[in-house]
Amino acid sequence: MKTMTIAGQTVPALGIGTWHVGEGNATQSQQEQAALRAGLDAGLTLIDTAEMYGEGRAETLIGQVLPDYSRENLFVVSKFYPWHATAKLMRQSLLASLHRLHTDYLDLYLLHWPGTTPIAETMAGLVALQKEGLIRAYGVSNFDVADLESVRAFAKGANLAANEVLYNPTARGIEYDLLPYQRRHQLPMLGYSPFGSGDGHQIKLTASVQALAKAKHLSAHQLLLAWAGRDAVLPLVKTSNPAHMAANLEALTATLTPADEAIIDAAFPAPTAKIALQSL
Repeated sequence: MKTMTIAGQTVPALGIGTWHVGEGNATQSQQEQAALRAGLDAGLTLIDTAEMYGEGRAETLIGQVLPDYSRENLFVVSKFYPWHATAKLMRQSLLASLHRLHTDYLDLYLLHWPGTTPIAETMAGLVALQKEGLIRAYGVSNFDVADLESVRAFAKGANLAANEVLYNPTARGIEYDLLPYQRRHQLPMLGYSPFGSGDGHQIKLTASVQALAKAKHLSAHQLLLAWAGRDAVLPLVKTSNPAHMAANLEALTATLTPADEAIIDAAFPAPTAKIALQSL
């Protein structure tokens, strides 16, 4: 299974996303838990969530599953609101997240997007949480190059463990400067919404791309997932169906040739100039 290294830990190069998880009825929640278990049972270890997701409901659902697994074998990521980015408020947010998740630490804690709290204060707060043992590593989400530069201007900011951003064929702006920047600084990238937003069918594939998927014996989603994870990006996929989870795992074994990528590039051109960072 393809892997990546984040904060010194090796994880499979596919993460379990949880946006909108835990927001439905009891039957839906049971199915979401089954999908989560299917991923973990198959060897996935990285679970990505946030206090924003359902205002804690996603973390609560995950917390009903985590106790059944060996915690040291998992890599749990959560995020805090920018308006909770002071040392006092982020600690309160973290403790609430840990309580919902039924764990006593996070492997990675991310500032969800840039806010108004001075970044020096936020970095100092994250370092304090790390020293306390409540988090193993810290990072950011939805940060562009200039945002990262402002963080790295502080000594504590140089220890960022990851940046999580939107990445799919209709949101390729990061390829122009952000992805190369993170490669240069050896800063891992997590990519959310590889299928777009909503029900995952927002990205309309051309006939040529659909033909490519068929020729490679992949579903459209598997092709998009193989594409998103081809170049130093760890895709995060929200799945509420165990069968879909199995299909996502199969995509980890797919490889794209330069000719395959050229077909996708023709349908979804790579950026040739700076594009403002997109987010959902």
